[in-house]
This record gives sequence, structure tokens and C-alpha cells, in this order.
Amino acid sequence: MRVLGIETSCDETGVAIYDSQKGLLGHKLYSQVALHAEYGGVVPELASRDHVQRVIPLIEDLLLQSHVDKKEIDGIAYTAGPGLVGALMVGAAIAQSIGFAWKVPTVAVHHMEGHLLAPMLEQNPPDFPFIALLVSGGHTQLVKVGALGDYTILGESLDDAAGEAFDKTAKLLGLGYPGGAALAALAEQGQKGRFHFPRPMVDRPGLDFSFSGLKTHAVNTVNQILAKRQILDDQTRADIACAFQDAIIETLVIKCRRALRLTHGNRLVVAGGVGANLHLRTKLTDMAAKENASVFFPRHEFCTDNGAMIAYAGCQHLLRGEKGDWAIKVCPRWSFIKSSPPPL
Repeated sequence: MRVLGIETSCDETGVAIYDSQKGLLGHKLYSQVALHAEYGGVVPELASRDHVQRVIPLIEDLLLQSHVDKKEIDGIAYTAGPGLVGALMVGAAIAQSIGFAWKVPTVAVHHMEGHLLAPMLEQNPPDFPFIALLVSGGHTQLVKVGALGDYTILGESLDDAAGEAFDKTAKLLGLGYPGGAALAALAEQGQKGRFHFPRPMVDRPGLDFSFSGLKTHAVNTVNQILAKRQILDDQTRADIACAFQDAIIETLVIKCRRALRLTHGNRLVVAGGVGANLHLRTKLTDMAAKENASVFFPRHEFCTDNGAMIAYAGCQHLLRGEKGDWAIKVCPRWSFIKSSPPPL
């Protein structure tokens, strides 16, 4: 089966073609970072309008690049949620329209399921079952994965997700948009030990997360420096970024170790934008080795939002005979448990 995937949940337009026999045939991505940079964050209306302009040309370029004729497409997969409602509507409307015109089935894909399955696009994909750490945008979750569609949330953030905490602290330190990557780069210049941030919720049982306190700690740290009439120079900002990043990464590692031990698991999948963080990858790889476990990451280009993960996930569901009707359905807030479909 050959599936066209369309991703428009936020500020990146992604399309891809996945073949169940040959694997990924091609993918294209357009990022709106430059469009939103002057506003310091994503402007939903601008994001939606840009998706309208980008999706069809990207699909046309993808078909040419992949040497695939539209008649060879067997299904369309699109992100139905969660995400920005206007952006989701663009992708859903285009996917349903193309599916109707090409007379092929369509299937709605959960954005987080796409991230969870992204490592399946690699040459050595993980076998089921496994534990997944999803650290994407507004989500930080630990999920027990038994098989496709068999997902149990073991723990999640009770407030800010890790990615949100990165972005908000980056803004506090005067870094550009997107802030998470900028903060991680600045942290590499930091001096360890000058500042110490708490490791939230690691001293209590369970697998839930809480990162809003780290953001508050960063604010208090900056205010204390300024109150002493000290300068928030480049080195001080780097030292704060270093301490902040260490706190988040150590917390994630502790909870992943706990999840593996509680479930007696030996495979850990890490996906989502924060999963591209090199320091996190190193620490999780070291931890997994000590736990006699294996850890799997998608390639960096598939950590952020992309069409390839949607094409793959959609292909798996279509192969099981799942497909939607022609109604345009999106759900900005959608439970990760696949048994709850997006509402009309």
C-alpha cells in the first residue's frame, strides 16, 4: 500500500509518501519559523493561511521527486489533532478533497501517535512492546505501547511540558524563536555547578511530570541576580541555561528509568522535538545501557513535525482496514487513547 501523509498541526507543513513494501519514498517539509519569528511565537491565523499556500505545491513537488503518479496512491493520511484548529482544518480539508477526487480512502491520524511511531522509519526499528517517552511541544508523556493502537499512558506533565518550559525560559533569557533549540545551544557554553535547579517530582512515586516550577525557579534566579545589581551577561545566561537543561534532562532520565523498571521493559523509544536534544540522547543511552535496555530515536529531521510519521501511521491503520468517512473532522484537543475518535 502506498500512502500520502499530510501534517499541518502547527507551524510546519509536511508531506510524505510511504510504501508498505519499499518504505519511505520521499518527504518534503516547509517550516514557518521565519514567518513567526518576529512575533516570538506561532500566530494561528498566519499559520493556517500559510498552510493553504504550501500544501498543494509541496504535494506536487513530492510526487515528482518520488517518481510517483497520483494514480499509484492508495490512501491519504492526515493529522486530525491535537493542534491549532485552523491549521488542522487546512490539512483535513485538503486530504479529504484529494481522497474524494482520487477515489482512495482517507484516515485521520493522532499527531502524537505519529511521533510515537517515527522510529519505525529507521533501518533498525523497535519491536513491540516498548515504553515511549514523548516530548513534543505541549506534551510530555510516558506511554506503554503493546502494539499499534494499544497505548497506555503511564505518566504525563501536570502543567508545563518540557518543550514549553524550554521555550518560556529561552524567552526569559532573551533568546530567539524557536527558543528550545537556542537554549540548548547556549547551555553548551555554560559552566556546571554555578546554579542548581530542582528535579521536580522525582522524590515521590509515580511517573507524572511537572516543569512549571523550573520556569519559576529561572525567573527567581534572574531576579535575584538583578536585585544584587549584577549584570546578566552572556556567561551568566549560559550558566542558567546549563543548569536548567540539566534539571529537565535528569528528571526525564529518572522517570524513564523508573518506567522501565516498573514495567520490566527493555526497550525505550524517544520521540518529539525535545528528543533531538543531544544531551538528552546521550544521558538516555547511558541509562539504558546500565539497565540492559535498548533505546531508539528517530533521525533528527523526524523529531520535529513531519509528514513521514503521518504517512507511516496512516499506512498501518489503512492496512488494518480502518478508514474514515468524507466528513472533515479535526480535534484540537484529542485524547491520546485511540479508542476515542475525533468528534464531528
